[in-house]
Amino acid sequence: MVEEKKYTTLKEFWPFYLREHSNPLNRFLHFVGTSIALAWILSAVAFLNPWYLLGALFSGYLFAWTGHFFVEKNRPATFTYPFKSFVSDWIMFFYILTGQIGKELQKAGVK
Repeated sequence: MVEEKKYTTLKEFWPFYLREHSNPLNRFLHFVGTSIALAWILSAVAFLNPWYLLGALFSGYLFAWTGHFFVEKNRPATFTYPFKSFVSDWIMFFYILTGQIGKELQKAGVK
């Protein structure tokens, strides 16, 4: 049995996270889910309705886990690293939004 490396910092986790998101369709699904989650979060603030945050969680994870289970065919990193994975989702969202994801994927060795 191969033991999985333990990541203690976000900096060392980030390349692993990107390798777990090597399929462009998986990254697209994450981007869509995070975009919808952001809309729910903004709606929660605008309408002062904290229940909308459940919509954010549901939509974000629905799209992300669909990408992992059906596209990438791997186990979501959030099961082992919930905080690092959550933060990395938003970092990836930013890099996709700003067109810098290619550079990050290259640094992580993702083809």
